[in-house]
Amino acid sequence: MQAENITTGQILDAEQTRQKIRRLAFEIYEENFDEKTIVLAGIEGMGVLLAKELAKALHEISNLEIVQICVSLDKLQPTQSDVTLDCDSAVFENKSIVLIDDVLNTGRTMVYSLRPFLKVRIKALHTAVLIDRGHHSFPIAADFAGFRLSTTLQEHIEVILDNDKKYGVYLH
Repeated sequence: MQAENITTGQILDAEQTRQKIRRLAFEIYEENFDEKTIVLAGIEGMGVLLAKELAKALHEISNLEIVQICVSLDKLQPTQSDVTLDCDSAVFENKSIVLIDDVLNTGRTMVYSLRPFLKVRIKALHTAVLIDRGHHSFPIAADFAGFRLSTTLQEHIEVILDNDKKYGVYLH
């Protein structure tokens, strides 16, 4: 039996990726224009890097005070791990929060990442991803998505937001 040939290639180059991030920043600002402060909660790994990129873009287009926090969990075993934040809950209490990850696939990581925010009174909670693959197994959707892409379950999306590497989005 022959191995299946999976197409590999670039989906978004560096310039296109930056354009998607800037557009996401505008959408986030439009939804939160009446806020003084918003919280960008990046999921550990690429979600944190995307949150940093979004914060830069938001600073360019708005006067919002932006608080960045990191959400940490075991993505492979989210039910058996604690979800931790690198701040106290007072930082995001009564604030508008955007939970951020690079790729939304099944929604499992994003759903479990919500836990700490459900224990505190918050103003609003939105989700943002650079790529939404649409294979949702959990009742979660991206409020803000840079690119919606239909893929097979065997394909893998890789987001690289490191300027020292090949910045962009790739399909493997």
